[in-house]
Amino acid sequence: MNQMEKHEQFDIDRLRRKITQGSGGDATSPPQEGGKINALARQVADHLSEGNYSPAIIIGQMRLFEFLCLLALGLGAFYFVADASSPALWVDLAVAVLASGATILVMQITDCYQVPALRAPLRSVPRIWGSWIAAAVLAALVLFLAGDHAFASRGWLTVWFGIGSAFLLLERVLFGFQIRRWARNGVMERRAVIVGGGQPAKDLIRALEMQPDNDIRICGIFDDRGTARSPTVVAGYPKLGTFAELVEFARLARIDMLIISLPLSAEERILHLLRKLWVLPVDIRLAAHSNSLRFRPRAYSHVGAVPMLDIMDKPIRDWDSVAKRIFDIVFSLLALAVLWPVMVAAAVAIKATSKGPVFFIQERHGFNNEIIRVLKFRSMYTEMNDPTAKRAVTKNDPRVTPVGRFLRKSSIDELPQFFNALRGDLSLVGPRPHAVLAQTHERKYSEIVEGYFARHRVKPGVTGWAQINGLRGEVDTDEKIKLRTTYDLYYIENWSLLFDLKILFLTPIRLFNTENAY
Repeated sequence: MNQMEKHEQFDIDRLRRKITQGSGGDATSPPQEGGKINALARQVADHLSEGNYSPAIIIGQMRLFEFLCLLALGLGAFYFVADASSPALWVDLAVAVLASGATILVMQITDCYQVPALRAPLRSVPRIWGSWIAAAVLAALVLFLAGDHAFASRGWLTVWFGIGSAFLLLERVLFGFQIRRWARNGVMERRAVIVGGGQPAKDLIRALEMQPDNDIRICGIFDDRGTARSPTVVAGYPKLGTFAELVEFARLARIDMLIISLPLSAEERILHLLRKLWVLPVDIRLAAHSNSLRFRPRAYSHVGAVPMLDIMDKPIRDWDSVAKRIFDIVFSLLALAVLWPVMVAAAVAIKATSKGPVFFIQERHGFNNEIIRVLKFRSMYTEMNDPTAKRAVTKNDPRVTPVGRFLRKSSIDELPQFFNALRGDLSLVGPRPHAVLAQTHERKYSEIVEGYFARHRVKPGVTGWAQINGLRGEVDTDEKIKLRTTYDLYYIENWSLLFDLKILFLTPIRLFNTENAY
């Protein structure tokens, strides 16, 4: 066995399978829900409680902004300089669109949209203007191949090229100033926690600090070992707590990445650690800078020149999250436009048949295990309501009103959750949110299912993959919550907008199965 084959035994896919293995099975020991954190850790978490801007989102917006501005400058130059009665009008307009798009594409290829290039725009001016010149050459080539050689009559192209060059320089300088300002204020950064202390953590921190234009902000260190092997301060950064406390810290703070600074040879220790941490909606990376192991290039991601092995990725991130949010808003508004007569009728029926409010608000677990307030039509007698859902509704439950029984069987009681989706607490499609104290046979769900909290790595949904597969209604056995969690984790790992559409359109059909709906 050669050196490469030996090192490839550390298989990332195999490690991921080990982490998630048994997530729908018995929990041999109750998973940690997060311990109390010390005063320093809480102070840091409070400081990081505000969200930051994703570089991918900002860069995507910048691409669109530059394309639209270049196109607008081109159309302006054409309007003021060109002859609008020219028979080649549409050709010129097509050239403006093509050249604007080609400029953005070439700048993308030449790394003009990388964060270091944005922070130091003057260093990337040759590549920016080179992209603009390449687009101009492409425009001329298109006109030539189209058999239109009257370049002299297209003075607007020359004007556009001059104005566009000045715009790109000025815009990049101003944007670079704003990027650096955001970096100083902690707005545009990737917040990272180092997992594991001692000398490996110190070496990792020094390697990260040496990277020019580094967008990683180290927020602290977590380690289970005592001060003899893991000092309280490493390379100027404090140790904020243990691994169990890290789970709670990452839920309070807006953390983007966990970087594990353990040697690859400690696979069992890494595996034990990851089984605690994979439930968090963050990127999990394993630092590989100090290891002699060499993997194929595609196995790595990099922070500057520091190699990282990608263990887990945050699901539904960046532009995927934007697309999903637009999906939620559009389809929630459509649903409300279609279903408002049903909702009005339900509200009238509730008010006419029992005393109390029309709506019922219940606290449930949301994204990243945060507490959200979910809106429903009231289906129980007011004096018998159970906001905690500690006692599940059963068949022929005397607490449920006659109207409420129909609303629950038809799922009409859930329709007000479209307002939760518009507000952003819920998504239209996702794992169904469970009540904070929901349990089966006096045991919380997290005590039954290992990895239960991993279903909170995405926003919960009004409907979900488990529900259209018949898993709705009462959860009266361990097997039911295990199976629901398995379906929820499958959804998270295989998410796409088409998958959401499939679930959304199958939901009304599957509602005819009311076997477990009480």
